Amino acid sequence: MTTSQLQQETHLPKLLALMREKIRVNHYSIRTETQYLQWAKRYILFHHKRHPKEMGGKEVEAFLSYLAVEGNVSASTQNQALSALLFLYRVVLEQELPWMADVIRAKEPKKLPVELSKQEVVLLLEAMPEGIYRLVVRLLYGTGLRIIAMWPRL
Repeated sequence: MTTSQLQQETHLPKLLALMREKIRVNHYSIRTETQYLQWAKRYILFHHKRHPKEMGGKEVEAFLSYLAVEGNVSASTQNQALSALLFLYRVVLEQELPWMADVIRAKEPKKLPVELSKQEVVLLLEAMPEGIYRLVVRLLYGTGLRIIAMWPRL
């Protein structure tokens, strides 16, 4: 092991301990603390144990883009990683990062409609076979009632 690698190995626990201290001083939750420390470790390991002081915006962009493309993470996960790294740089290292316009953003999931349109309801009610289930569905819809996980399994 070279002297440089040995210095990096000894600085990493100190950096994470300092980050933990700053998180606690700012009264972040224990879950946030755990996640932020994990993201800082993953970021450092991704860049072959380089100290974050030696890196900057380009390395953060590369890591976040890697998460979106190779890691296939959700947008909220990528945003959590970004928040952790911004905390690391702004609060712990007291450095500002440049605006990261080149980050490949994770795709937001498509939002499905929460309710049926009038046409969809008419089609659904017409498609139901005659009988008790059709009557129950019409009554529930007509009175505005909703059933969540209480409908008997057919």
